Amino acid sequence: MAINSFNFLLFFSIVFFVYYFPLKDRTKAQNWLLLIASYVFYGIANWKMIPILLIATTLFYFLGIKISGSNDKKAGRLTTLAVVAGVGLLFYFKYLDFFIASFSDLFNAIGLRTNWSTFNIIFPLGISFFTFRLISYAVEVYRNKIEPERDFVAFATYISFFPTIMSGPIDRPNDFLPQLHKKRTFDYDMAMDGSRQVLWGIFKKMVIADNIAVFVDNAWMGLPNQNSPTLIIAALLFTMQMYADFSGYSDMAIGVGKILGFRITINFRYPFFATNIAEYWRRWHISLTSWITDYVFMPLNIRFRDYRHWGLIWAIIINMIIIGVWHGANWTFAVFGLYHGLLFIPLILSGAFMNRKKLKIGKFGLPSTMDLLKMGGTFLLVTVGLIIFRAESIGLAFEYLIRIFNISNLFGLTTDGLRAVIPVLISMIVMVMVEWVQRDKEYPLQFDTIITNKFARVALLWGIIIITVLLSGEEQTFIYMQF
Repeated sequence: MAINSFNFLLFFSIVFFVYYFPLKDRTKAQNWLLLIASYVFYGIANWKMIPILLIATTLFYFLGIKISGSNDKKAGRLTTLAVVAGVGLLFYFKYLDFFIASFSDLFNAIGLRTNWSTFNIIFPLGISFFTFRLISYAVEVYRNKIEPERDFVAFATYISFFPTIMSGPIDRPNDFLPQLHKKRTFDYDMAMDGSRQVLWGIFKKMVIADNIAVFVDNAWMGLPNQNSPTLIIAALLFTMQMYADFSGYSDMAIGVGKILGFRITINFRYPFFATNIAEYWRRWHISLTSWITDYVFMPLNIRFRDYRHWGLIWAIIINMIIIGVWHGANWTFAVFGLYHGLLFIPLILSGAFMNRKKLKIGKFGLPSTMDLLKMGGTFLLVTVGLIIFRAESIGLAFEYLIRIFNISNLFGLTTDGLRAVIPVLISMIVMVMVEWVQRDKEYPLQFDTIITNKFARVALLWGIIIITVLLSGEEQTFIYMQF
């Protein structure tokens, strides 16, 4: 049940009605409803995984209480147990089969035959997201940043909250759990704000990402026969597809949360306006990068601080490899992370890593020529990395990159190809322009201060709805559902 589907609209309408009418002013009952709705939503995706989610939630619920009530030494051991359990859960379901297959291939390659076979483990949807919630909860309790949650329903709702369990954002317990104990009544302004954000997310997903997907998928499937211009355009388009697809989901999840009275972690801050790769990662998948920064990078940076610049470099490279591997069980993700880690080295050595310069705005409200060039350069670096990310193997990624620079095949983009690309390019340009104008807002449709006429605002929203209906591409699964 995709968050942009009619089935979800029907599902959410029922939840919304019960949540705000029969259960009005009944916080605990509302939490029960959210918990049941979350497990129904998750069960529709794969009901066999519900016991795993419930067992993990129950284990960490009691671990949190035990950590809080123990002395420092015992609390440390229990926290270590919690981290190992969370990482172990993720490793078993997401990586075990991959490592068995990889080592088997390695031994076979050097002449050592193995009879190892994979377990064909079923991959639980959303496991990369809810395990990080579990781990951060245990660590924050240990750090005395939060009190252990004694209301099991509230805790289980935090872990399984249906708008975010599949593809995030990854909310921290410090921010989300207190909201479950506050009185939640229907807030018209907040609900309308959420609805507009959902609409913007739907537009990005269905008009931009889904239309791009067809062209990109065809380019990769026909790689041996593709010409250089087609591959270049497909690579550039995939970068935009990734953004429109994932940030679109985040907008929808955050918007649904607002309608239900929750403030969910912002996940994107217009990453393509970044002027270097460090700034890009401060704007891209913020809930993941901040999580890894707090729980992995900062401890590593402290441990390596005696090595100065090179200690920082090693901490960042390890950090980025973990971010890469988090995405899936494939060596391409590790190389993707390593690639981005290496891109940080010039920034660290030059001192630009710590500098957060504001964009210089030139004539007509546009970025200065220098900033525009830096944005373009960062976008190209990201695009190269996403070729590795998109490939099924490292060999295929290198083949793609080599074919891009095939001098003997520099021309040949077909008329049909152009016809498919031009409407998407127009939609992308409109999206980028709107986001640039509204770059100081959480999302572009927060335009009350710009468009003061109520009729004009309503007309614009209906215009976006009509465009979305008319220009929607063939329905595609959200990219981050696989992670």
